[in-house]
Amino acid sequence: MKKSAGTQCLQEIESGHASLLLVDDNPTNLQVLYQTLEGHGYKLLLAKNGKDALNIVAKVHPELILLDIMMPGLDGYEVCQQIKNNTETSDIAIIFLSALDEVKDKIKGFSLGAVDYIAKPFQAEEVIARVETHIKIQQLEKTLAQKNRQLKEDNTLLLESMGEGLLGVDKQGLITFINPAGLDLLGYLEDDVIGKNFHDLFMHTDCDGKRYPIEKNKVFNTLQDRRERHSDKDAFWHKDGSFFPVEYTVTAIEGMYDISSACVIFKNISERKQRETALNQALATVEQLKEKLQKENSHLRAQSSYLQEAIRSEQNYGEIIGQSQALRKTMDEAQQVAKTDTTVLINGESGTGKESMARAIHQYSARKDQPLIKVNCGAIAESLVESELFGHVKGAFTSAIQDRTGHFELADKGTIFLDEIGELSLDVQVKLLRVLQEQEIQRVGSGEVIQVDVRIIAATNRNLKQMVDDGLFRMDLFYRLNVFPLTVPPLRERKSDIPLLLAKFIKNLSNKLAKPLTEVSEVSMALLMDYHWPGNIRELQNVIERSAILSRSDIIEIDDALVPVSIERVQLAQTELQNSSENIRIKHNKTLAENERDYIRSLLDAHNWLIGGKKGVAEILDVPASTLRSRMKKLGIERPE
Repeated sequence: MKKSAGTQCLQEIESGHASLLLVDDNPTNLQVLYQTLEGHGYKLLLAKNGKDALNIVAKVHPELILLDIMMPGLDGYEVCQQIKNNTETSDIAIIFLSALDEVKDKIKGFSLGAVDYIAKPFQAEEVIARVETHIKIQQLEKTLAQKNRQLKEDNTLLLESMGEGLLGVDKQGLITFINPAGLDLLGYLEDDVIGKNFHDLFMHTDCDGKRYPIEKNKVFNTLQDRRERHSDKDAFWHKDGSFFPVEYTVTAIEGMYDISSACVIFKNISERKQRETALNQALATVEQLKEKLQKENSHLRAQSSYLQEAIRSEQNYGEIIGQSQALRKTMDEAQQVAKTDTTVLINGESGTGKESMARAIHQYSARKDQPLIKVNCGAIAESLVESELFGHVKGAFTSAIQDRTGHFELADKGTIFLDEIGELSLDVQVKLLRVLQEQEIQRVGSGEVIQVDVRIIAATNRNLKQMVDDGLFRMDLFYRLNVFPLTVPPLRERKSDIPLLLAKFIKNLSNKLAKPLTEVSEVSMALLMDYHWPGNIRELQNVIERSAILSRSDIIEIDDALVPVSIERVQLAQTELQNSSENIRIKHNKTLAENERDYIRSLLDAHNWLIGGKKGVAEILDVPASTLRSRMKKLGIERPE
């Protein structure tokens, strides 16, 4: 079976091996880029500065250049400008790859002729996808240009080798003469045509075989108004009843007083029409492929932008840490539901790690290699929620200056995490219900229905059932979301996990703050274990980070003010301390305070002045460490030098 021009075009592109020039003054960056693109069928060239890059371009002419900006000597902008100003190299595609991430830097790069801009640090998948996209577009354009040149050459040869037909028509439209080439083209003998009506015999159809009346016949129009006419949209008839497309010119021949006749010069353009059809098919294929690549690239850019932002905003407690019974129960349930596509509703107080639980469910699922898109429903202005979730088309509202891909489209084949779901308005809840039911969305301002395959995980710190009763949340949506509810336990119910969490936080903070942090003091650990933690893990993390910043050694001391125990607990501890001091045997007429001071000092000496923690003096006295330190200060007890 004969292949179409479009198919041949694609095969020619896919069989090529494009050359890529990687330009960066940092050897490590060059090595990372080389390893990223190695094995993808490209010829990779390396340049360590702008001057080397221009020398390579002059000799090799690569299809695409990945170009750093901040380089000694010639920077990336200057290199790009020189390449684009040279007519021999101006067709080379250039992608800037730089740590400069300001809008003005990107605008400057595109204004110099770059086709794309990737910010460092980059993801390998993003670089590979963008390179593949632009290489395909470059090769398609080159192949199309080659096809056009070949078509022009073929047409020229065809015109030179083909004899043109010539015939005369009198004022009444009767054929008066015809040349041999014309007879050969038409398949007639001369006696068959001389004296016959031109319109009836040859020309009453267009190239599609549709007949038209004599009033539209260009030959008869010229006989009437003397204007020369040209056409390549009509067909002449063969003697055997078939027709062929022709290009012809009609010229009036003037008599002494009026038009006496007309001359028709014509040629068969069947092969040219076939070539034009093939070219149009190839063009259509190319345009379809370019449109597909542009859509994929646009989607990739939007997804990449979101993922980069997600990476920047990811909390230090990204993974779930702990061995407490309360947490293990929740994690067991999470692992079970993760294997399905069931909608999950995560309940829990603020700061308990609901987002971390959602990430864990996604990682345990079959969708783990697809994106997890997070949406904080409470952080989006109500007027923009629908646009953020479902996207919009250009012109949908005043500020919609271009099409926007919504979070549900970005999450296609993956998971979407709707945090603070209780903050959505009733109007948006209706549209969200449709997505749950039909797995389809509509961009704002568009009537097009887009199918999506998305697993939904929602989270809230509010009582959705109570909101349903109060008319603030749709009952049907609540039951759609509440298929598999999970509750993340608060930190006060899993205090045995605090040491594990601290170890993770301290390790991260040691790297972040460039400090050799190792642990918290025993006194601080006791203080942390004693606290109620209304802010949960987020509060614990903030307390540790602030204390780590203020720490002057590798052991972190926690400020009492950061984790205050309850007033009732303090009062109870003070009472216990006073009661214990009343039982001290009074010697040598000492006051109660003096006896209390001596007793506490003796305990401190006996226990190496360990105040808090296990086997500390505070534990022996059965009072909080903070209470004991306060009492020591009041009694003037200080550790001897």
